[in-house]
Parts: sequence; structure tokens; C-alpha cells
Amino acid sequence: MRRLAISLLIVPLAGLAGLSLLSSPAQAAPTGDEGGAADLAPVDVLQVSGLFDEVTVQSVSDAIDESTEKGSQALILQLNTGGAVVDDDTMRQLLQKVADAKIAIGVWVGPSRDARAYGTPAQLFGVADVTAMVAGSRIGHTGELLALEGAEVDLGRFGDELRTDSMSFGDARKKGVLRLDTADEGVPTVRSMVLAMDGVTLGDGTVLDTVAEELNDAGDTQNVATLVRFSGLGLIEEMFHTVASPPMAYLFLVIGLCLLIFEFFTAGVGVAGSVGAALSVLGCYGLSALPSRPGAVALIIVAMLAFAIDVQVGIPRFWTGVGTTLFVLGSWFLYEPLPGNDLRLGWLTLGVGIAGVLLMFVVGMPSMVRTRFATPTIGRDWMIGSTGSAVGAIDPEGVAQVGEAKWRARTNRATPLAAGAELRVIAIDGVTLEVEPVDGAARDYRERRPKAE
Repeated sequence: MRRLAISLLIVPLAGLAGLSLLSSPAQAAPTGDEGGAADLAPVDVLQVSGLFDEVTVQSVSDAIDESTEKGSQALILQLNTGGAVVDDDTMRQLLQKVADAKIAIGVWVGPSRDARAYGTPAQLFGVADVTAMVAGSRIGHTGELLALEGAEVDLGRFGDELRTDSMSFGDARKKGVLRLDTADEGVPTVRSMVLAMDGVTLGDGTVLDTVAEELNDAGDTQNVATLVRFSGLGLIEEMFHTVASPPMAYLFLVIGLCLLIFEFFTAGVGVAGSVGAALSVLGCYGLSALPSRPGAVALIIVAMLAFAIDVQVGIPRFWTGVGTTLFVLGSWFLYEPLPGNDLRLGWLTLGVGIAGVLLMFVVGMPSMVRTRFATPTIGRDWMIGSTGSAVGAIDPEGVAQVGEAKWRARTNRATPLAAGAELRVIAIDGVTLEVEPVDGAARDYRERRPKAE
């Protein structure tokens, strides 16, 4: 289903340019001397952030294939993730591919000090050839180590601590979790990672050669790193990866449902409905990729229906309160936690979602509906003079049944209507009917009736 959704959305976006590979040398341009940096095989860097979903896993797999085909000597995965939302079989296949790769695979947690490597993606540390971290970053909550064929996820003798807990860079360095001997400040940049990889011996005996000595303009010898090629997700992949993030999936679903309800009550030209349908589909895709609770999603949908009931009568009442309660509960319990990451929506996202929905259904939609039905071109004048009955007591406001529909109704305080009493419509104010008893209406109220032509 996800591949089908991607294929359907690629068609309208086929004219957009993909995200190009960013190529830049990690040091000054080579001088062209024999044996200089220009003669070294390049190192590729794939920037991976956010939860590991199917798009991310496929991108890492494709990057390994491309780097191998291009003759790169190493691929560095720049990692910052709170966990994986794919199943263990998918992650096992990725770990197996990293373990069997024909080129060196490095994993670097960065670039910021608050970078994380949590969940099964942290097991990449056990199969990569070189691993390093930025000082201040953390790794852990790996869960049970996945079994591979002809390889092993080896996190060192302190790996058991990482299954249910996390380590800082300092602890990981002291306990031998990292496969690169670094100073206390860690590996702060990609360039530092490339320089530190020079001379590392791989399991098959291959020695990485990422640094060359060259003469600068002053005639002094300097170390120059090989060419470093950066890449990230393509435009389409980045879009689906972004949609599959917890806040975006939530906001897309909520905004999409609100626009669909707006289109239903305004009977517009279809722009709001089309945008709402597209956002709802993207939101559903994101929720399907994340560990969302079906019950919480159902609460959000039922909340929207409850809001719509009061929008129809043009005033926030009981159902608005029901909708607000259900919407808050559904938003709060929307996602199931991951190891080391509860995935609960942040206060900012919750605030934007709840405040936006309340503004729309308490202020915006009722005002819009009243204005729309107050327009003479709607053609409600035929109801004037019609008779009906009071659904409940109208004193001075309540609900009236006229024909097959129920309407918000208002009467003169001098002539309250009991439940079930017959009434007559004498005027229309927006979506509110002004009514009077069929018998015994107050004289001052009857005088406000429009005169018959």
C-alpha cells in the first residue's frame, strides 16, 4: 500500500527536480601531485535523521549499492534517530546488508550534541566497520539483538547495558562500544570522522586511506582528506519521510478533516475539499507508518463528527464539549511508545492542534454557517409561515422541528413554547428560526411579521 501511494503521488510531482548530491572537498583543493588526495577513493556521507521507516531503510540500502558501484572506499551514515517504526525483519535485512557490504561502513552520531541513536538502528554500531559519536550524544535502548547469517551484532562486553538503557559518548568510549579511538571531545564533524578513519584496518585486512600529504603554496606539508560526497533523501522520499513523523502525520490528518468539514458546510468550488482529501490521505499514510493507536484515531474522527453536529445548528453546545474532550484524549494517546522514545506529541504540536480546532469549530465555522444561511440567495424564505413543533422547551431559545429538519429556534419571552407544542415560523435570522405559538401568540411579536404582498 505504501509503494502504491508513493507511485500515485510521483505522477503529479514528476516535473520537480530531485535533491542533488552535494559534493564538496573536506579540505583545500588538491594540487594534483602524484599520490595526493586526488588519487584517493572518495568517501560518501548519507544524512539520516528521524525515525527509521521504510523510506529511510530503503535509502540506506540504495546508498550502499551506489557507493559500491561508484568505487567509494567508505560510506558514512550520519545518524540521529529516536528509533525504528519498521518491523524486526526489515531491520535485520538492513543490518545484514551493512555487515556484508563490500565497502567500509561508518556510523557517526551527530552533528549536534543532542543527537541520538536509539532502538534497533543503534544495532548498526554492532555491524559497522567504524563507529563514532559527537560529545554529548547518546546511544542505547537497542532491545534484543537481531540474529544475522554469517555475522554478529557485536556491541562489546557492555552491550547488555544498551538493551534497556542508554550511554553517553563518554561511557560508550570508556566501555569500548565505539570502534574508533577518539579523544574526549569525540568526533565533532564529518571532516574529523574522515580524518580519523585513515589507517583503520577492516576485517578483511583492507586499510582505509582517507588522508594524503600535500605541499601547500608555502611549500609546507599538510594533511588533505579525500573527496567527501554528501547526499540525503530525494524530494519525493523526503516528503514521505516527513509525513511519517509523529507531529506532521497528526497535523496533516487534523487539518485535512477540518477542511473536509468546511467544504461540506460551505458547498464551495472544491478547493478546500481537494486539499483536505490530499492532506487526509497523507496523514493516514503517516499514521500507518507509525505505531499509532487505532482507538485514538477513532476518537479524533468521532470528535470531528461531534463538532459538525453543533456547526449545523450554528452555535457551540453540548456536542462541542463532547468533541473537545474526545479530540484531546485522541491527541494525547495517539502514539504507542518506542524503546527510549515515548513518541508523545510535544506541547507545541498539541497546542497548535487543539487551539486550531477550537478556533475553527467554536468561532469560525458557526459564524461562517450563520452568514451563509443568512444570505437571501440561499432561498429559505419559503419556510416563513410553515408550521412545526418544539423538540424541547423554547424559552426563549430551543430547537424546533420543521418538516424533516431540526432548527435552532427563538421565540418571544412572553410566549414560551413547551416541548411538543405547535409553532409557526415568522422569520429567519441566519440559521435561527423565529417562531410563535400557532394559537395565542403575543400581539407585539405578530406585528413584526412581514406584511403579505
